Parts: sequence; C-alpha cells; structure tokens
Amino acid sequence: MSSITTIRDKSGRAIKYRARYRTPDGASRSQTFNKKAAAEAFLNSTEHRKLNDEYVDTSAGRITFGAYARDWAERQPHRATTSESIEAILRRHILPTFEARPISSIRTSEVQAWVVSLGTPTHNEEGEIVKSALSPTTIALVYGKLAGIMRSAVDDQRIVRTPCTRGVKLPRQDGAEVVLMSPEQVVAIADAVPARYRALVVLIAGTGARPGEALGLTVDRVDWLRRRIRIDRQLITVAKSVPTFGPTKTASSVRTVAAPQVVLDELSQHIAHHGAGPGGLIFTDTKGDPIRRNALGHVWRRAAAEAGVEAYSWHDLRHYAASVMIHQGASVKAVQRQLGHASATTTLDVYAHLWPDAEDTTRAALDAGLTRFVSSSCHDVSHRQAN
Repeated sequence: MSSITTIRDKSGRAIKYRARYRTPDGASRSQTFNKKAAAEAFLNSTEHRKLNDEYVDTSAGRITFGAYARDWAERQPHRATTSESIEAILRRHILPTFEARPISSIRTSEVQAWVVSLGTPTHNEEGEIVKSALSPTTIALVYGKLAGIMRSAVDDQRIVRTPCTRGVKLPRQDGAEVVLMSPEQVVAIADAVPARYRALVVLIAGTGARPGEALGLTVDRVDWLRRRIRIDRQLITVAKSVPTFGPTKTASSVRTVAAPQVVLDELSQHIAHHGAGPGGLIFTDTKGDPIRRNALGHVWRRAAAEAGVEAYSWHDLRHYAASVMIHQGASVKAVQRQLGHASATTTLDVYAHLWPDAEDTTRAALDAGLTRFVSSSCHDVSHRQAN
C-alpha cells in the first residue's frame, strides 16, 4: 500500500510530504516532496506504471553507465573479433564521456552534444590536432552501439526510456562512390609487396575474396582443374591470440568462386617457392605461421608508399575485382555470388554506378519501342499535307 506522511517542523507546521510505496517485488521505497499534490501525483503515476508493467525502480538507474555497458558487452553472443571491436568503440569513444555517470542521469541533450563532439577535432594549446574528427559513417556506428546499450537498459528496467531518441541528429552520410584502383596501381602493389605476399594481391584482385577469406585459404580448397576456389571460412585474428579459422562474415559468404588462370598460376608458383603452412594454409609469414591482420596492414602501408597508391587498402583490391567483372559484362547476380554478398541489393548499393552505359541502354530501348509510333506519325503528317 502507498501512503503520504507529513513532515513537520518544531512548531508543527507542515514542511515536507513523504510518499511511501512498494515496488512490484515488495521492496519499500519513499520519496519526499515540497507539496502534497506533488506527492499524490507521484504515487498515482507509480501505481499506474506498476499496473501496466512499466515500473522502473529509481535505484536501478544508479548503476554507472560504464558498469552496465561492460556487463552488456559480455552478454552479447558475438564472435571474438566483433567483441574486440565493440570493446574498442566503448574504450575510445563512449566511456570517456559517460563511464562514471549513473545511467538514468544521461539526457538526450547530452547525447546530442556528444555526437557533435565526435565530429569535431580536438586541438592542444599549440593548435595541433590531438584527436581527429570521426567520419559520419563512423559516428553512426558508434552512436548505434550507445543506442543499443540504452535500449537494453530499458528492457532490463534500469531506465524508463532511452535518451537515444529520434531527436538525436546524426551528421549526414553522403553516398560516396567507391574510388577504384587502376590496373597499373594493382600491378604496382603486387610488385612492391614482399614476394610471399604477391600471390595474395593477385588472389584478392582476381577473385574478389575478402582479405580474411584469402588469408584462410588452404590448398584443399583450390580446384585446379575446374578453376574454382571454395570459400567456407576465414582467418580470424583476436588480440593476444594465435590467428584461427572462423566462420565467414555471413552465411551467404560461403561460396565457390571462379578463379582466373592467372590467379591459379600465381598460387601454384607461391606454393612451389614458399610451401604450405599448417593444415595446408597457403599464406604464412616468414616463420611459417598464419598471418595476423595487423601484419597485413603493415605490409600494405610500406608497399603502398613505395608504389605511390597510399589512398587504398587490401579491401580495395576486392572493389577492383568487382569493377573488372562489371566492365566485362557480368550480371548483378553473378557479381553478388562471386563477392558473397547477402543480396543483390547490397551489390547495387556499392557498385551500381559501375555498370556501363545504363542510361544509353535505357534510351536505346525506349527509342526502339517508339520507332513504329514515330514512323506512323510522320506518315500521317505527310498524308495530310499531300491532301
């Protein structure tokens, strides 16, 4: 039962009103108000929320955001690499602002100010940038993690409502088109990387495999006669652990891809010179161990600087493969299957601008469809003029 107790001063004058109530699990709670009407309104609201299963214990929201966020992250059924990525996002971008705050105290206006700060570079007293601004795409990714944590807090009845509402405005994400490497740049990279990485460049550029998929390729997945490569796993690198085989990015990423002869020739020469690693792994480091993703990044940066193509990355070789297929007349579905996209929509979202002469094809089709109509119209005009 709820009740209101009057708090009086020494002279007997009412100065405060204490509203007492019980939580749905029977715990006793109280809150003090200056006016009796406010206490009555609070109790009425509390009873209404209890009846509608919307009650949130005020003490539940006292947990700090940092404590709840870490617990949330540990409860997610993510792969090790995804968990590592989430931990980095929390540590670098979210916890510095919200870690010590009671989760129920975070307001929408504060979230909006934080979003703006993510897109603003930080300078030191000398005017040097000490923290770069994040891109609109990265800001959306980081904000999405905060919003997910807050939604979970609502579900756990830690807070009544999330501060990540529709009122939070994110910077506009311009649909920038993929900037493609030229054939000359791909060759330059292949020539600049250490010899044991050359076939890796050719493999990704020639098949569109993801870097992790290429690193996880083993000899038994290559069908030399049918010129096909089976991709059903990738090499996953987690901090402070040995790279291991893991599932592909998505279920649709499991596929058999066409392998051009030049790719097979490079792989054959690579195996002849460097041998195969444990389990038939084609690509290994100088010690014969699986290649770590961070090591792959170092290799690219050194080679890119030498070749003068520093604006690109290993993943851009995959974009190059897609562009070659499209320019050679491959259909959307064919490109989708080769790249392992979940749907043709994904393929079009990234590469639609590469399909050549789409406007000319449409114009020609419309012209062909109207030719008879135009000819008929001209004939009618000539006939009327003759009469």
